[in-house]
Amino acid sequence: MAGRRVNVNVGVLGHIDSGKTALARALSTTASTAAFDKQPQSRERGVTLDLGFSCFSVPLPARLRQMLPAPEAVPEVGPESEEPQLQVTLVDCPGHASLIRTIIGGAQIIDLMMLVIDVTKGMQTQSAECLVIGQIACQKLLVVLNKIDLLAEGKRQAAIDKMTKKMQKTLENTKFRGAPVIPVAAKPGGPEAPETEAPQGISELIELLTSQISIPTRDPSGPFLMSVDHCFSIKGQGTVMTGTILSGSISLGDSVEIPALKVMKKVKSMQMFHMPVTSAMQGDRLGICVTQFDPKLLERGLVCAPESLHTIHAALISLEKIPYFRGALQTKAKFHITVGHETVMGRLMFFSPAPEHFNHKPVLDSFDFSREYLFQEQFLCKDLAPADNSKADQQSGKTTDGHCPQQQWALVEFEKPVTCPRLCLVIGSRLDADIHTNTCRLAFHGTLLHGLEDKNYAESFLPKLKVYKLKHKHGVVERVMDDCSVIGRSLFKKETNIQLFVGLKVHLSTGEMGVIDSAFGQSGKFKVHIPGGLSPESKKILAPVFKKRGRAGRREVAREEEGTEQPEPSQPVTLSLTFKRYVFDTQKRMVQSP
Repeated sequence: MAGRRVNVNVGVLGHIDSGKTALARALSTTASTAAFDKQPQSRERGVTLDLGFSCFSVPLPARLRQMLPAPEAVPEVGPESEEPQLQVTLVDCPGHASLIRTIIGGAQIIDLMMLVIDVTKGMQTQSAECLVIGQIACQKLLVVLNKIDLLAEGKRQAAIDKMTKKMQKTLENTKFRGAPVIPVAAKPGGPEAPETEAPQGISELIELLTSQISIPTRDPSGPFLMSVDHCFSIKGQGTVMTGTILSGSISLGDSVEIPALKVMKKVKSMQMFHMPVTSAMQGDRLGICVTQFDPKLLERGLVCAPESLHTIHAALISLEKIPYFRGALQTKAKFHITVGHETVMGRLMFFSPAPEHFNHKPVLDSFDFSREYLFQEQFLCKDLAPADNSKADQQSGKTTDGHCPQQQWALVEFEKPVTCPRLCLVIGSRLDADIHTNTCRLAFHGTLLHGLEDKNYAESFLPKLKVYKLKHKHGVVERVMDDCSVIGRSLFKKETNIQLFVGLKVHLSTGEMGVIDSAFGQSGKFKVHIPGGLSPESKKILAPVFKKRGRAGRREVAREEEGTEQPEPSQPVTLSLTFKRYVFDTQKRMVQSP
């Protein structure tokens, strides 16, 4: 077990100016090439613009040693005599609202999240968004109340206690209920204060972090996939791509592909925080050196095992609405779609199981093309405020009976192709919303179940997707022809080609089933054949029009065509026509259940 190092990624998230980078600096003993706002633009503006990476190590706690995987699965780093180390990689995320897509990218590679709160301000807009992202992408959280040095000494403990209670109440309705809250001062006196001012509460925070961390499940099998966040050249050596391994493992000499560029390269050397390694696996922070590659071609993106990733133009996703997002998720609406580590615009079409399957358990790793699905004008949800009437219910996306399906899907059509793995995280946002309003811009999250690689997927693939609209039409029986035939009206418009509906079943409100036989005249009326004939009760209801029917002939048809109104039953008998029309059926057929 000597010399083994277990890596755990801890995200540092929070509102801008809550002191995240100062906290990462206070905790870290080793910095990567992209730590502590090394970017010139970051220094110029005084804010974090990109993901920063740094780390510290502590002896692996005894409770974690027994959870270690087989020796060959964990990289050996450093001298043989060293005892096992827990390496905590800190992922310092930006806090500015405009950089939310970078924050989402950072959240997908972390095992535990530190939510940094300015103790003098409490929860702010981006603190809330970071909490939402954490709920989607992370399993564990701890809250760091920073800048306690700014509190008046006499009232400090009371202010910390008050903010701790507030944060615990905020977390009550999340999966992080009961998460620990700890006070610190990462940079006493603020950014301009001399370095002689020692941070407060850092050793306690390291102790708390160590107690909260568990060894994540790491799987070295499967295709290698790495999220690259920085790319730069080193004179005389080559180009270094630094990132976090999302799946699989890699060894020196392996070939990797940069799928967005269709470029293959051989791994010349590898490092973890300046220490050479010969292999690395899922969860590790890694730098890969390749030769003859221009770093300007890859600012950030994915690197993978050759031919293991595909570029897609559209996707089928399973999704859930984020409760804090105000408003409905409408079909045909456009959202910023973060797929894996790319963000592009996408248009959505929502659909759900057929109503009789609303209670089926969700299936989160596959999509069944043999089933039929019901088209939705919007995502159905129960979490919106009660509406006053059914029209408001429909506009809000809330079902009038409060019955929602266990699982819903969407077809997402991307404005430009994206390269991503199957079953990756998908987050939909409205990043164009005003960042100064106190609203959540994250709308939904889900899983990518099926990617459509063919550029002409609308013709080649979508007809296989059996999403239907349920159509209902209502009319009335105008009069009776004989015991087995009636004339109907008000089901179609005058200009409708009734021939398309011939053979479809209609139901009379008196209980009989009929079949549309033909058009009747030119005014949208039609003849219905009733195979079983009208019942005696129906004849009584329709009695007035039977009497008027005695001298039927050409003269009567002529009167029909002229639009002369005929006597109706004293109690109107209605006709209802129900059929399915499949959204992607090129022939626009109307289908009825047998």
